[in-house]
Amino acid sequence: MLARRLTEHDDTSVEDQIVVLRGAAWGDFQRALELRGDVSGTRVAFLEGVLEIMTPSRAHEGLKFKIGRLLEAWCLENGIEFSGYGSWTLEGSEHDRGIEPDECYVFGNVSDPVRPDLAIEVVWTSGGVDKLEIYRKLGVREVWFWRRGQLTAYVLEGDSYTQASRSAVLPGIDLAELASHLDRPTSSQAIREYRDALLARRG
Repeated sequence: MLARRLTEHDDTSVEDQIVVLRGAAWGDFQRALELRGDVSGTRVAFLEGVLEIMTPSRAHEGLKFKIGRLLEAWCLENGIEFSGYGSWTLEGSEHDRGIEPDECYVFGNVSDPVRPDLAIEVVWTSGGVDKLEIYRKLGVREVWFWRRGQLTAYVLEGDSYTQASRSAVLPGIDLAELASHLDRPTSSQAIREYRDALLARRG
């Protein structure tokens, strides 16, 4: 049975809507994707019988967009080749897990990637499915979680993630510095000021 999950917001009140279905089957995940179709916004996750359907708020979408654009600015300033795939639907071969990240990237000249190197998740509320566990079984090399104004990296080492102060897929990027530019009123201002800071460091 569908039940709306009441959760506590990590920051200011937003309008993310999360519905969790327990006892779900893989077919329910596939049907949710089909019903959503090509309409952007709604994201679906599935982990071993638990289906989560999230409709992110405008604040959520704006924040994930800024994170992605700042990451891209850093890559451009540092000569890193990248391809962005947004909310690429990732599915496990055993049909027991699937997810759509807020943003995801592949680094280097890869023409036909199987998995992203990096997934990004904006966390406004607690609860729902364990997304890190989904990414672990999918073999995503690194996941960044934004929560309470901070970006935290989880790096896949062997068969488990380790919380890290530095990114492994983008060595040299300062996550705290990137996060400090996310409070700018517009994405363009955040990008300009972040690039200015990167250039000043090169000085």
